[in-house]
Amino acid sequence: MTTMTEASVREFKMPDVGEGLTEAEILKWYVQPGDTVTDGQVVCEVETAKAAVELPIPYDGVVRDLHFPEGTTVDVGTAIIAVDVGGGGAAPAAAAERPAAAEPAEEPKTAGLGRQPVLVGYGVATSSTRRRPRKGPEVPVQQASPAVQTELNGHAPAAPAPAPAATAPAGTDRPLAKPPVRKLAKDLGVDLTTVVPTGPDGIITREDVHAAVAAAVPAVSEPSAASAPAAVQAQASYDTTRETRTPVKGVRKATAAAMVGSAFTAPHVTEFVTVDVTRTMKLVEELKADKEFTGLRVNPLLLIAKALLVAIRRNPDVNASWDEAAQEIVVKHYVNLGIAAATPRGLIVPNIKDAHAKTLPQLAESLGELVATARDGKTSPAAMQGGTVTITNVGVFGVDTGTPILNPGESAILAVGAIKPQPWVHKGKVKPRQVTTLALSFDHRLVDGELGSKVLADVAAILEQPKRLITWA
Repeated sequence: MTTMTEASVREFKMPDVGEGLTEAEILKWYVQPGDTVTDGQVVCEVETAKAAVELPIPYDGVVRDLHFPEGTTVDVGTAIIAVDVGGGGAAPAAAAERPAAAEPAEEPKTAGLGRQPVLVGYGVATSSTRRRPRKGPEVPVQQASPAVQTELNGHAPAAPAPAPAATAPAGTDRPLAKPPVRKLAKDLGVDLTTVVPTGPDGIITREDVHAAVAAAVPAVSEPSAASAPAAVQAQASYDTTRETRTPVKGVRKATAAAMVGSAFTAPHVTEFVTVDVTRTMKLVEELKADKEFTGLRVNPLLLIAKALLVAIRRNPDVNASWDEAAQEIVVKHYVNLGIAAATPRGLIVPNIKDAHAKTLPQLAESLGELVATARDGKTSPAAMQGGTVTITNVGVFGVDTGTPILNPGESAILAVGAIKPQPWVHKGKVKPRQVTTLALSFDHRLVDGELGSKVLADVAAILEQPKRLITWA
């Protein structure tokens, strides 16, 4: 049997699939050790803070090892799969015998030879790094647990049992830790040489640093017989039978951070208007029967989106962003229309590029593609970048209206409430009409009350009399 050499093994590293993101979670492996792969073949699906993305392998060969199981969050630049490109065709058992810490010294030979990126922000690193084998006794890898989520829930995990052999590596080697962990340790004033590593190959993790901080707290404060039991009781108060804790990561983590940043950066103002949309609902039914819309999804959201685009054309200053560094207001002469979409992984806001230039059938086609892609979890990071204004349709949940938070970097967001029959004065008589409530939130640094009111009033006027789509176009 032919024995593989380390020189024939290529390590595929987690790429930056989201233009500057630092980590991604492995959702699913499509290959296993022993499988043959070809250049461009998708080997796994990962979730970044922006979207789920499929990763293709950049060379031919036989899978030798999968370095991380599904559900693991991996830093960008970390090797995730080893492939033998030498044609040895090793069996999976051979891969299991290789030490986990071993990595090849070479990068894929395809790097830098004119290979075109296949993903947003994808590229092969131009330099190589070798992880040093850890010294000291074997330390088992601890799986993530609710108690470890120190940055999310404010409860620090209990400090691990003292292990002098693990904290004092042989010689004067620098403790193994990745740059983000080193920065965290520096910010918290933790000496990494005193931290017990629990990561693979003796790597110090974020949890290890927080554990070191938690262990140091009693030494800094005055010993108190009353305070120690209180701290223990606080940690023991979590009832696993009556409470469930879910780690915040991926899209949900990014959304939470973005919403907090938006809420406390842009001064929000929200205005409301209730409008009779009976004529718009009749137009929707007519368009469904129009041959120009055959095969396209026609719904009220289509006409609401068109109404907002017309209102922006009539009030172009609303389509802007705030440049804090330059202290400038940037007015956009294009509209990338965001549509908030609820997915199993959290709320995302992909946008239709240059929506202002699309005909109604083209807009319908783009909306259909956007929604279908979001539901399948295949929205790309590029599709969620560069938005200028957004629509969120809370009415699909039976909600009358809301006060939406701006998508970061955008000037306005329109919330559409449920459309339902209500008593309405029409031509001097009270009649049942199709009515909805619209809410427009805007950044008061960019949009004053007059401008925001004009935009909202224009959208309402179009939905009340959709013929204005022609007269105002």
